[in-house]
Amino acid sequence: MLVNRSVVMVFLTAVSWGRISSAFVPASRSFVTKESSAVTAGLRRRRAPCSGESAQSLIENLQREKGLFRDFRHGHFVVSSDVTERNQIAELPSVFPLEGKIPEEEPPRMRFAPSPTGSLHVGGARTALYNWLVAKKGQMDYPGSNAAFVLRVEDTDVARSTKESEASVIADLKWLGLIWDEGPDMEGTNYGPYRQSERSDIYFAAAQRLLQDGKAYRCFCTPEELEEMKAEQESRGETPRYDGRWRDADPALVKKMMDEGRPYTVRFKVPSNSRIVIEDVIRGTVAWDAEATVGDFILLRSSGVPVYNFCVAVDDAAMGITTVVRAEEHLTNTVRQALALDALNAPRPRYAHCSLILGEDKQKLSKRHGATSCDQYRLDGFLPDAMINYLALLGWNDGTDNEIFTREELIDAFDLNRVVKSPSVFDIEKLKWVNGQHLKMMSVADVCPYVQDQLQWAGFFKADANMESQPVSDFTFACTSLAKTMMDTTKDAATNAKAVLGYGLPLRFEDLADNSEAKEMIKKGNFYVIAQKLLSMHDEGLLVMPDPANLLSAFADEDAQKVDTANGHSCQYTADYMKQMKVLAKELGVKGKNLFHPARLALTGEMSGQDVTKQLSLLELAVQADDVIDMNGIGVVPFAERMERLRKFCESIPTEFQTPSGSASENTEEKKETKLDKVPTRTVPTEAVASQDPLSTYDGPPITALDIRVGRITKVWEHPEAEKLYCEEIDVGEGEPRQIASGLRPYLKPDDMEGRKVLVLCNLKERKLVGFPSHGMVLCASNLDHTEVKLVNPPVDAKIGERIVVPDFDFESEEGQPYPENKIGKKKVFENIAPYLVTNKYGIPEFLGRPFMTSAGACTSPIGDGSVS
Repeated sequence: MLVNRSVVMVFLTAVSWGRISSAFVPASRSFVTKESSAVTAGLRRRRAPCSGESAQSLIENLQREKGLFRDFRHGHFVVSSDVTERNQIAELPSVFPLEGKIPEEEPPRMRFAPSPTGSLHVGGARTALYNWLVAKKGQMDYPGSNAAFVLRVEDTDVARSTKESEASVIADLKWLGLIWDEGPDMEGTNYGPYRQSERSDIYFAAAQRLLQDGKAYRCFCTPEELEEMKAEQESRGETPRYDGRWRDADPALVKKMMDEGRPYTVRFKVPSNSRIVIEDVIRGTVAWDAEATVGDFILLRSSGVPVYNFCVAVDDAAMGITTVVRAEEHLTNTVRQALALDALNAPRPRYAHCSLILGEDKQKLSKRHGATSCDQYRLDGFLPDAMINYLALLGWNDGTDNEIFTREELIDAFDLNRVVKSPSVFDIEKLKWVNGQHLKMMSVADVCPYVQDQLQWAGFFKADANMESQPVSDFTFACTSLAKTMMDTTKDAATNAKAVLGYGLPLRFEDLADNSEAKEMIKKGNFYVIAQKLLSMHDEGLLVMPDPANLLSAFADEDAQKVDTANGHSCQYTADYMKQMKVLAKELGVKGKNLFHPARLALTGEMSGQDVTKQLSLLELAVQADDVIDMNGIGVVPFAERMERLRKFCESIPTEFQTPSGSASENTEEKKETKLDKVPTRTVPTEAVASQDPLSTYDGPPITALDIRVGRITKVWEHPEAEKLYCEEIDVGEGEPRQIASGLRPYLKPDDMEGRKVLVLCNLKERKLVGFPSHGMVLCASNLDHTEVKLVNPPVDAKIGERIVVPDFDFESEEGQPYPENKIGKKKVFENIAPYLVTNKYGIPEFLGRPFMTSAGACTSPIGDGSVS
């Protein structure tokens, strides 16, 4: 059985150094034969330096044991012809697969060729993705052909390549779903093996062919001579390169040096006045003066190890690679590779060199910018499909404004000709947005496996917990459902669950941060009264609590037919809780945020968050599953303990904050004023009312009842039967665009509207306007007499489909969800809210003095002191 040649190369490299490295780990430890494993295993331990003679003796012993013979005079091993039992042998083809063919006209054979010297970073992942997309599209266009995505491991860097890195890269590719058609350890392929360390026979044969054809030569320069040559050139201000002193050496001298056993390298003979020109798919025509650029470069080192560029060129030709897609930092390698291919009479593949990926500071992306390895993004809760989507956009687009693609859509749309040559900036916030969009397209059940991983990594489960048990499954489902609408990453679900299961209310009132929202709310007095009432109800067993036998009902999927149409809530506990809050409102004389905010803080320890009933249901799930949940490790505070902490906290509240501010008569008078005041505050002439916060006197429907979203107008045309109407298609993040009719035809031209981001009121029932089915309303700003009408403008970076929010209103909780379409119409909700939708003097659309906000900032309009409708 033949020992793998790469192991032999390592020993010879050690001889040339005159010692064995003190901490050497062989790159090829996974594919040495069983017989040689004892030898290679010994090299993993630290050794004291030894002489070249002792290393040579070790090699000779290895040869004798394995039946190998060598001619060390030539600087590399020659295997005896009578050794016939071998592993799979890579051979240099007599005719290359693409010989006589035009690569771009053939079914695409693409390759990703990582060096196993570290983890797969985002730049490498993008390269793999682009190659994979071209190959997959080729397989669709050429069914039954040899189109393929090839994984080739370039492990010639014996000092840095490790099997662990190779395994890491392979695991990352599998996580991303970039599965190869040909690669290491695969059977039934025609172009293997796929590790360069296993292909040394091919490289030696190629070098021998070039030597025989006079296109390469042996160079006997010593390291000292080369260093002296470099120093002299630098002293003259020249770029150091080999001066070709052995290029045309006397054959007799060469033979004499070989007979003496002098070590040599094999150098490529760059043709005089040669010029390399390529038509790069991305960068266009690129040309080099080869002779001036590279000089006569090395093909085989004196140790017999082939150099990287020679291996790459030979492998691309032998594997029939049609297009090489790689990073622009490899552009200069093309010179050496093209020269070698031309000399071997092998067709060159097409080349496409992608620009660098930069950090937000416009410098090359590196660890200082944060995570760069794919595995870290997996651990941080990003979905593989979202990573694929985002990586594709780093230098490519399909010619539209579309930014969200499924894997199948990418395969169909991707075209190398649309990859740009300007650098791309890696924006982690944009990645989070893309990830969030993919999460929204998935069901809770589909997201659960990813969330379960995050919960496990975050220490939610005990070490001996059965991860396939029902309690683990139920807890994961609840955590996922609770956080799904607000998740940017699946890690957010774990972070959110930890906050929900804890209890953030401090032990004493004075421990609250000064000017914090909670402290300011408590000072108004309602908190103490409501907290005391909740404690009393808890002590008497009257406080509504989750049903231990039906805890998951609070997390019913929206698509599940579990909604109680009588009360509008998805479970009985939620309905009972809301009824109890209404009773409290009447009993204590408070409502709205003056009731719900204190109750939320008392029960959950937080001022904001998801629906209280869902949070308390998750808490009860964790308590019930304490045999699998690490209660202490993640800081779970059971409900009974919360009530005791709340009781002690209330004892610390100063007396002046234990009763609501203002007398009963004042509150009654304020209510009377509220009933009379049904117009926006800015139109009321009295300074006393104008100085009040308009929210304190507002008694209409909540702004959260409206589902106002950011949309983009994709198409506009004139209504054929109504002279004042436009018909529009608007993308509001639902997959299919909505059709909406608007009366904007007298005010705006179609060119002014098409492609614009707008605000769309989405929870209006579909109705026909002069025969056109219209589902929604575009919000516009107008002056007081409606002679001027303009579109309301979301920020340029606002996300399509995101909901508009207004400060001081809770849009995340159960109470903050938009009303169903039939309720908006029947209750005339929009008609009652509309008088309070205005623009301020700067053109900012507002509700009760509070701006319309997106994730990218406030909305604007060109019209000040107007109305929004």
